[in-house]
Amino acid sequence: MKRVYFVGIGGIGMAALARYYMSKGLDVAGYDRTESALTDELAAEGAAVSYADSMDAVPEAYRDPEDTLVVYTPAIPDDNVPLTFFRDGGFELHKRAWVLGQVTRDSKSLCFSGTHGKTTTSSMAAHIMHTGPVGCNAFLGGILKGYDSNLMLSATSPYSVVEADEYDRSFHQLTPYIAVVNATDPDHLDIYGTEEAYLESFAHFTELIVPGGCLLVRTGLKLRPRTPDGVKTYTFGRTDGDFHAANVRTGNGTIVFDFVHPGGVITDIELGVPVDINVDNAISALGAVWLTGTLTPELAREAMRTYPGVERRFEFHLKEKDRAIIDDYAHHPDELRQSIASVRALYPGRQLTVAFQPHLYSRTRDFADQFAEALSAADEVILVDLYPAREQPIPGISSKTIFDKVTCEKKSLISKEDFVNTMKNRNFEILLTLGAGNLNLFTARLAKELKAQ
Repeated sequence: MKRVYFVGIGGIGMAALARYYMSKGLDVAGYDRTESALTDELAAEGAAVSYADSMDAVPEAYRDPEDTLVVYTPAIPDDNVPLTFFRDGGFELHKRAWVLGQVTRDSKSLCFSGTHGKTTTSSMAAHIMHTGPVGCNAFLGGILKGYDSNLMLSATSPYSVVEADEYDRSFHQLTPYIAVVNATDPDHLDIYGTEEAYLESFAHFTELIVPGGCLLVRTGLKLRPRTPDGVKTYTFGRTDGDFHAANVRTGNGTIVFDFVHPGGVITDIELGVPVDINVDNAISALGAVWLTGTLTPELAREAMRTYPGVERRFEFHLKEKDRAIIDDYAHHPDELRQSIASVRALYPGRQLTVAFQPHLYSRTRDFADQFAEALSAADEVILVDLYPAREQPIPGISSKTIFDKVTCEKKSLISKEDFVNTMKNRNFEILLTLGAGNLNLFTARLAKELKAQ
């Protein structure tokens, strides 16, 4: 194999694999529907990227099935022209999850799963290991600040850190050495149909852990693991479990806690990104690294203090004395609740405006009541037009489906194109923008214009 072609190269997980293969000296090309900052970066790094759903997207050198591997994402429609060409042409064709699974089979892999928390916890774990002497290869679901990448490489480390995505049952392709389950609140019901099927998928994930490996699972989940013989199970939680926090101290813009593990306590862990939910995330990440036997107290303190955070995960765009703008990738009702609660804890007594862009028609349909309930905890709610991503419209489902159910007295429904001008004329104190779509682009534009005033 000399070349790899990615159908859907602009996805965050696909981009990490593209960079991985380029680091191995292989030629890389790919198609995506739309140009983005990530595709521009890949092109600058040497990948041949096209945006045409036609054979123009496939360079001549990549049309030989003898030396080209094709990787695709399930988010790409079946009638996509390049994908159809490769499928009909006898190419070796694999989903991204299968390729990532090959990486986990060739290493001791720490696989972080869960409805939410997996991007932050896997990024924290990768940063911890990268800070220490052992290092790791890491395939992350977000751009880690300070590294400006979703990929970490090590020529010598036996460990890999992987975000284990449950969408389309992708994580069933992995072979974890340490599997982490952060949450199992139902999601992706367009794929799973029922909560029972969703939980069954996570149960099967726990069956994939290699003998001699470990399962680390949050306390209180409905999940019933089915680990193989020779796999040890540990629990973690905020205040209970084999791994938990103690003596949490918040003040002066910092959060410090003690990390309790089966072998003792590591005192005075300071969070580099001091938001409340990151105490839980840090316990998950520290616990997984502790299970590798490579975590020392000095490493734990240094790595968590210097953890830079992930883009779009509780990211400050504006931080002034009288106002702030924060963007968070939260797109599930439970994530919205956690994000809003974290901002409330960070800014007690301040007026909180929440702007939300729903992600997917099916998720909006399935969780409209829960979204509305979570949003109603804000002082003001703004809903912008729904981000469809991979889905076709569902009749009767839109942002208004949630908007009509929000009980907050001060609420509005606007287009994202009107968002910047609308908010420039609002005397808001704290603005929190939420969603997995593209509202963050307008959030950044708003912050830039306010700073220029």
